[in-house]
Amino acid sequence: MSDMTCKLLIIGAGPGGYVCGIRAGQLGIDTIIVDEQKPGGTCLNVGCIPSKALIHAAEEFHKLSHFNGSSPLGITAASPQIDLSATVDWKNGIVTRLNAGVAGLLKKSGVRLIAGKATFQDGKTVKVTTGDTSVQIRAEQVVIATGSAPVELPFLPFGDTVISSSEALSLRSVPDRLCVVGGGYIGLEIGTAFAKLGAKVTVVEAAERILPQYDSALTRPVLKSLQALGIEVMLSTKAKGLGDKGLKVETAEGSEREIAADKVLVTVGRRPRSDSANIASLGLATDGPFLRIDDRCRTSMQGVFAIGDVTGEPMLAHRAMAQGEMVAEIIAGHKRSWDKRCIPAVCFTDPEIVTCGLSPDEAKKQGGAVTTGQFPFAANGRAMTMEAEDGFVRVVARKEDGLILGLQAVGRGVSELSAAFSIAIEMGARIDDIGAVIHAHPTQSEGLQEACLAALGHALHI
Repeated sequence: MSDMTCKLLIIGAGPGGYVCGIRAGQLGIDTIIVDEQKPGGTCLNVGCIPSKALIHAAEEFHKLSHFNGSSPLGITAASPQIDLSATVDWKNGIVTRLNAGVAGLLKKSGVRLIAGKATFQDGKTVKVTTGDTSVQIRAEQVVIATGSAPVELPFLPFGDTVISSSEALSLRSVPDRLCVVGGGYIGLEIGTAFAKLGAKVTVVEAAERILPQYDSALTRPVLKSLQALGIEVMLSTKAKGLGDKGLKVETAEGSEREIAADKVLVTVGRRPRSDSANIASLGLATDGPFLRIDDRCRTSMQGVFAIGDVTGEPMLAHRAMAQGEMVAEIIAGHKRSWDKRCIPAVCFTDPEIVTCGLSPDEAKKQGGAVTTGQFPFAANGRAMTMEAEDGFVRVVARKEDGLILGLQAVGRGVSELSAAFSIAIEMGARIDDIGAVIHAHPTQSEGLQEACLAALGHALHI
């Protein structure tokens, strides 16, 4: 076994880990990153990027499939076909390019990337095994960025029929019947994509409604779209296990039923990989399954930081990236702490949902009077020209001074409004500030201005 040393050792090359490494390298910190898989983590390899590629391909195919002579656009297309295997190859090509891009950025920053399995020996020493060889790395500072993995149900273990999101994104053919266990954003994103590709999709959700983390006003257009696609949504229904022909469930009425399915996609959440790399041997303080951190991402052991999914909700790549950048600067001696006022979240369903800051109910619970403003895309010229009239933009503000506390939207392509939402809240904007900003016409972004004007009591186009 050979030995290596560095100032900073990062376990995990996902969004948080590789961004931490790049920034550390820029700051002149001698850095090593260790990961078993290619750089980019779950997000790049089997999560965010692959799923958005599948969603895009499914949307393009779905559009063609419905240009059957009845489209108001006057477009007709005859018998479109899709080769899902070729689609997956295209998706894999994107992933490979991004893998190479991340590796190139790390190299450019002077970061050493080692492929292998990391095992903590102590808080400063990690053994890395690659095949039959191993190396021992000793570092002054360590960052744990091991990410998360899909939750596996004991009565539905992953295998040939039961798959996680990772396997779903690599299927080479469209299953005739797909049953999705879990009505959260991952299950609905992938389920919607396969429905557009031609699968008969059933969603089984134990809660009383889909996307329970969002308020019903935001989820109502999504449920309408699911029904229009022919997706059966079974609420207050519990999965019980595999049957002879598919998934056995217990319905809201207490009766048992078997749903025919060629594949059962389980998307009931993700668990932190806090049990990997022998992390438990360090005896770090935890909050449930997550590693406990302070406002500088420091764990209970001096010199050991943790970032990303392993530290808790929200499990979002951009949160991990921001934490990684901050930690690198702290290690470089900069005075930094986590002072983000909001983290945007996007659900890439059809239509999309974006939330940033506080919802109306959350703002009211914090005390003080609240005002809201809402503008429907049915009154937006750009949305009309895109056949995207379902949805709205909503602003939540403090009544006394108009300070924006939260922004939400549901509609086609609204994920691209997330940056404007974040900037407004982080910069401490008020509704009159945004209302006075000239927004380009015709764009969906006008909905943001109009929602603020509505909160002020003088919306122009409703």
